[in-house]
Amino acid sequence: MRASRNLFALLLLAGTALSASGCEREREDAPVGTSGDVPRAHPIVGTWLVQDPNAPFPYHLYVFNADGTMQQANPDAGDPRTSDSDGKGIWAVRGDRFEAKWVEVTADRTTHRYAGRLELTMQITVKGDSLTAFETVKVFDAAGAPAPAPETPKPLLGARITLP
Repeated sequence: MRASRNLFALLLLAGTALSASGCEREREDAPVGTSGDVPRAHPIVGTWLVQDPNAPFPYHLYVFNADGTMQQANPDAGDPRTSDSDGKGIWAVRGDRFEAKWVEVTADRTTHRYAGRLELTMQITVKGDSLTAFETVKVFDAAGAPAPAPETPKPLLGARITLP
């Protein structure tokens, strides 16, 4: 019986030691730009106040997360035809720039029914706390068919939201 207890204690100790050492090593699938347990964020990571002169309502908030996801938001009342205030998407590093794509689901304000979706791709340059982006917009109606998309000739300009 005593030998069983000693063996159990030894196995428990070995298991604890092995699991603890695994907590200290750097994750192999850690996001690019991390070192050990101290993440170093890409320049795009953060929250931005973005002006989009091509949109029905020009002021938006963009959040770029370190895991390659993003969110976009603007006031729901900014577009009189459709409710289209929230978008979700992804971003990636492309050389010295960033590429992003986000999707926004729209609803008709009169009928309250699904009206379609907007897919926006962006080529983004970040310099310090400033962001410049060029966008391409694709619009799809409620049946999923391509619909006329707005022209987007003007660049988006953003400023990082920072602490005082």
